Amino acid sequence: MKYRSHCPINFAQETFGDKWSLLVMRDLIFKDKKYYNEFLASDEKISTNILADRLSKLEMNGLIIKSTDKENQAKKRYSLTNKGLDLLPMLLEMIAWSAKYDSQTEAPDTFIQSLKSNRQALIEKLTADLGDITA
Repeated sequence: MKYRSHCPINFAQETFGDKWSLLVMRDLIFKDKKYYNEFLASDEKISTNILADRLSKLEMNGLIIKSTDKENQAKKRYSLTNKGLDLLPMLLEMIAWSAKYDSQTEAPDTFIQSLKSNRQALIEKLTADLGDITA
């Protein structure tokens, strides 16, 4: 993939910095979504063509992997790669920042308290819960 520059901020922006990609990553990491229709059901109401494009882009950038579902061969299942999971600390920082400045945040108080009191333990728990990392 060709980038405008290799400035770290630009690299991140071009990899996952559009309006939808981090929401797909959120759904994979925090909401246990794995299938196309589950992503479509998110509150933000992503359109089908945009979702297909973002899943493809995230896969092309090595953040997720698409595989055939073991129980239903007609379904495609999306999973994080280790590269995708490495976004977890950044996403947690975004959650902490948003919880601080958004008085109507949907982040549960217990989650925010865990994030504030023992971030590393929270990262380890979330990582263990995502035990099906495939690449």
